Formats: sequence, C-alpha cells, structure tokens
Amino acid sequence: MKASLDRSGCIACGLCPTICPEVFRMADDGLAEVYNETVPPEAEDRAVEAQESCPVSVITVE
Repeated sequence: MKASLDRSGCIACGLCPTICPEVFRMADDGLAEVYNETVPPEAEDRAVEAQESCPVSVITVE
C-alpha cells in the first residue's frame, strides 16, 4: 500500500499526522507531507482513515 499527498492543496490542518504518524508528518514549511510512502501493514487502516478524514481530499492511499 502506497500513500501520496498533493501538498499544493494542503491546508495544514494536522489531521493526517495525528491519525497516522507512521506515514504523515508536518514539514518545516507547516504543510503535511508523506515521509513513509510505503504504508506499514499495521498502519494501513489508519492511513485510509487519514485519507477519508482529509477535509480537502489531497491524500491518496492505494
């Protein structure tokens, strides 16, 4: 399972790293980023939850 995030649409709400810190974090510029593109098996449910919870739908997990 892979995660990606369109940073150009990110509003820096902080939900994704709160929900799935194994994959997402807040970068130095204040926007979220994917730092672990390959989602660990134990974090797959949380990665999908982060995708579904994103208020601007910029996260893709597939």
